[in-house]
Amino acid sequence: MATAAVSEIVTGMTVGLGAGLTAARGIHALAQRVVDDGLDVNCVAASERAEDLGRSLGLKIIDFAMLEEIDVLIDGADEVDRSMVVLKGSRGAMTRERILCWASKRTVFMVGEKKVAEAQVGANSPLPIAIMAYGVASTRKALRHIGINGVIRQDMDGRLFLTDNGNLVLDATINGLEDLPELAMGLNDIPGVIDHGLFIDEADTILIEKEDGTIEHLNRTTASS
Repeated sequence: MATAAVSEIVTGMTVGLGAGLTAARGIHALAQRVVDDGLDVNCVAASERAEDLGRSLGLKIIDFAMLEEIDVLIDGADEVDRSMVVLKGSRGAMTRERILCWASKRTVFMVGEKKVAEAQVGANSPLPIAIMAYGVASTRKALRHIGINGVIRQDMDGRLFLTDNGNLVLDATINGLEDLPELAMGLNDIPGVIDHGLFIDEADTILIEKEDGTIEHLNRTTASS
C-alpha cells in the first residue's frame, strides 16, 4: 500500500508527510524510492515525530512556512467511509495535517480494510477535537450545546496530552449517525476549537489494503458519481 502511495512521485516534487503509523509506512517507502530511483524531492511534515523520522531516513525536510503549495500529501487515517470522509487525529496532528491538505494539489490517504466504516465514520473511533486551554470550560459548554461530549486526552503517564502546537485534545464520542458536514461546520464556529478530526472532502484518493494484500483505489471522482 505504501509503495502504491508513493509510486507517482517524481523528482522535483514537494511531498507532505502525514503523522501516525500508517503515514510512517509512506515515509519509509518514499525514502526507499529516493535510494532506489535517485529521486530528488523536498518534504514537509505534519508532526515533529514525522519530521524526525524523515530526516533519519535521509529525506530532505524543508520549512513549510514559506511554501504556498505542495504537490502531494501522503497520510494515513483512523477511519474512512465510502463517501470519502476521513476521520483523523489519534496522533493529535489534525491541524497541521489539514493545512497540508489544503496546500496540496493532491492528497492520498492509506488505510487497512478494517478501518473502512460500514456506514459513516465515527461509530468505531473517537472524534478528536483540538481546543485551547484558555477558556476550556466555556469551550466544552459550547460543545455540549451541539451534542458533543468527551474527555480531555492524557498521555501514558497521566499527564495532559498536548499537540505540537500546544493545544489540548478532547476525544469525543459520536454515534456515526450525525450529519457530518453540519457537525464539522458547528465545530468550526466555536472559537475555542482549533480544529477537529473530520476531513469531509479533503481526500482525493484513498488506498484500502485488503487482508489478501490487494489494494483498492477509491477516488473522489468515482465516489461522487
